[in-house]
Amino acid sequence: MSNDDIPTTNMNQRVPVSIQDEMRTSYLDYAMSVIIGRAIPDARDGLKPVHRRILYSMYEQKILPGGAHRKSATVVGDVLGKYHPHGDASVYDAMVRLAQDFSMRYMLVDGQGNFGSVDGDPPAAYRYTEARLSRISMELLADIEKECVDFSPNFDDRLEEPNVLPARIPNLLINGSGGIAVGMATNVPPHNLGEVVDATIHLIRNPQAPIEELMRFIPGPDFPTAGLIYGRTGIEQAQRTGRGSIVMRARMNIEKAPGKGERELIVVNEIPYQVNKARVHAKIGELIREKKIEGISEVRDESDRDGIRLVIELKKDVVPQVMINQLYRMTDLQTSFGVINLAIVAGRPAVLNLKETLAVFVEHRRDVVTRRTRFELRQAEAAREIVEGLGMAVTDVDKVIKTIRAARDSEQAKADLLKLPLVGLEAFVRRAGRPESEIESAKARGEYFLSERQAKAILEMRLSRLTGLEQEKLAAEYGELCNTIARLSAILADEKLLFDVIVMELEEIRTKYADKRRTEIVASDADIQDEDLIQEEDMVVTISHAGYIKRTSTSTYRAQRRGGKGKIGMEARDEDWVTQLFVASTHAYVFFFSDKGKVYVKKVYEIPLAARNAKGRAIINFVGMEQGEKVAAIVEVPKIEEGKFVVTLTRRGQIKKSELTDFENFREKGIIGVKIEGDDQLLSAALTDGEREFIIATKQGMSIRFDEKQVRATGRATMGVKAIELVDDDAVVGMGVTQPDRPYVLAVCEKGYGKRTNIEEFRSQNRGGKGIILIDASERNGPVVDITLVKQGDEVMLITDRGQMLRTKVDEIRETGRNAQGVRIMSVDGEERVVGLERLEESSADESAEGGSMLPPAPDGGGEPPSQNGGENGSPDGDGGAPPASTLN
Repeated sequence: MSNDDIPTTNMNQRVPVSIQDEMRTSYLDYAMSVIIGRAIPDARDGLKPVHRRILYSMYEQKILPGGAHRKSATVVGDVLGKYHPHGDASVYDAMVRLAQDFSMRYMLVDGQGNFGSVDGDPPAAYRYTEARLSRISMELLADIEKECVDFSPNFDDRLEEPNVLPARIPNLLINGSGGIAVGMATNVPPHNLGEVVDATIHLIRNPQAPIEELMRFIPGPDFPTAGLIYGRTGIEQAQRTGRGSIVMRARMNIEKAPGKGERELIVVNEIPYQVNKARVHAKIGELIREKKIEGISEVRDESDRDGIRLVIELKKDVVPQVMINQLYRMTDLQTSFGVINLAIVAGRPAVLNLKETLAVFVEHRRDVVTRRTRFELRQAEAAREIVEGLGMAVTDVDKVIKTIRAARDSEQAKADLLKLPLVGLEAFVRRAGRPESEIESAKARGEYFLSERQAKAILEMRLSRLTGLEQEKLAAEYGELCNTIARLSAILADEKLLFDVIVMELEEIRTKYADKRRTEIVASDADIQDEDLIQEEDMVVTISHAGYIKRTSTSTYRAQRRGGKGKIGMEARDEDWVTQLFVASTHAYVFFFSDKGKVYVKKVYEIPLAARNAKGRAIINFVGMEQGEKVAAIVEVPKIEEGKFVVTLTRRGQIKKSELTDFENFREKGIIGVKIEGDDQLLSAALTDGEREFIIATKQGMSIRFDEKQVRATGRATMGVKAIELVDDDAVVGMGVTQPDRPYVLAVCEKGYGKRTNIEEFRSQNRGGKGIILIDASERNGPVVDITLVKQGDEVMLITDRGQMLRTKVDEIRETGRNAQGVRIMSVDGEERVVGLERLEESSADESAEGGSMLPPAPDGGGEPPSQNGGENGSPDGDGGAPPASTLN
């Protein structure tokens, strides 16, 4: 249809409109209606329209504090009929929230009856409950009749309602707000009134004060349900930007279980804001039934009118703090409050920081007090006009009475009074005790003519006002009105006096309503670290040639005698064997370096826990390694901090040092740790403090020792520099980092031989040389497998390609010179070969000994007969006749 075919009428003309434009315009109109008219609070009084209408309706109906409670249905009906044409549920629900002490930090409605509970119980119907305004809500409505705020017509233009309440208190901050509009939401936490008032006064006195100063007055939200705020980061972010996430925690106390011996109770006395206690109770019971939490025997709710008391009874020997951390992690006893400080400012939604929020309130109070002062000034001037006219009539009473009596009616009397010159102004002002300047001004005026309002007041005046006492009262009232007018005029003329009034009223509010902070702010990291849920202990981490990983408690392995066959440490097949072993705390970081130079970061407790003879889990699935990668080195990192370095070494002798903090922003899919070129492979990695020395060993028995300062720190994605000059088909097999308490170098060869040599026998050289002999890599010994630095009291683990593991004390390996061949440490059969060496801390040995007694030599643990072993000094067991050593079971 063309435009010409569109029918028209005399009343209007149909105009074609694009449906896209119409939908856009209509939806924006609807969205703004929801934003402004329903869901988002006004930044000035902190109220949404429905809350404002409820309070104003109750004020109009005189349902005031100190008076009788009225049925909630009365309030709901009045609000619906006059101001809020929506469902009754929306009005009653809003009213209920204003009366809940667990929802509002300072309740605005004083409810009587069932207004719901912290367990999520619904309120009774509005025909059963009663309500009245609370004392503090009167501070929101104070002076509303003094023309200090704008009014607008209601929905049917019969009445008028306030656009905003005068609000003597910064209600948006002290009670908070929450709501979801179209395309935006608000979530403002409640705060402590005393703290907010102090910050507001400081801002009035110091308008240029930075947010940091205001934050000293308002340390953070103060929730009606008390509890804890865990960490300050979210608070500071919210106060600076208007957005942030605040971690809330329940307050838990540990008590002794009465009559149950050493058993303990965890008692929850305070819960996070807006958390349903009954649901928390049910959730804990569900976790117990599903055995996701072990160690709790019973949970019961002993709450009463005196407060919350959720009792969690622990089983015997359960550590309460570990259980508390698990409850925080798995239930709503820890939750977060997402702050979105969105409010309506000048008719538009805006996200406000702390200073902006207070500034909007201060500007609102400035406007309210200015308009109120002007209103009071007008009222005082009008009252003074009447009193002045009555005073003149009393002073010249004979002339006034004569004029009135001569008139035929009241209208005539009024007209005659307006023409009547009076001369008693000077006497009246003098009687009122006014300053000499006002008396002189009255004298200068001479004749005084009445206004219409004064003439009308005189005609309505009682004869009793003509008595001497009443004349004195008129004079005193006149003087008081003059003083009031002078004070109000001064306030309007001087902004400082205006703000003094605002401050004085805020101080009165603080005196009347301020209370102690309920919510405690705990200065700590807001996140519960996973290791808080894990008991700290040492774990043996084993890596197989085929790329399987597991962790096993060191107590699983018991000590045996040196020279034994050992026990199975991992189930191994013909094509797989254990290649690496590492001991670390469950709480430590573990850096997994692949042979390609990438780094994958995990915590020890994340490594799958398995039995001693279990295969473990494929690393490629555990850490997300790429196809073809293998774990080349594992580094335990207690924490990532400055002043520490990660040193890596490749099989071709390239050494590189990088700052540990360069690895701080690790990713799940790994990051580049070192650049690897050609067919080279990463071999080893270590954590240092920049003050160490390195001793590096090669397969053919060579070694080099040099200072760490010869390796300068570079970025992660670099190759590094040459550590040792390799010859023929030689390759690097291990690296030791010097420690003050580890004076010995322990080297182990493939056929189970090794030796312990003092590190001082290896002179320090410059990096990049060919080095000196470490051990004779003869046919008897085989190629060198690895080296480690040890001290007396240490134990070491040896691993073969068939999965055999042996643990022995370093003290039982006799110290020899650098040129010695070494002694037999572990017996290997046929083609079996040693593939790994790992030093164990002395403390680990002690802990493992507790897991089982120190065993005598087992029938299969004695290895080959001594006469078959041979030794460098011709002794039967190759160690000069040293006594047998204990080894790993």
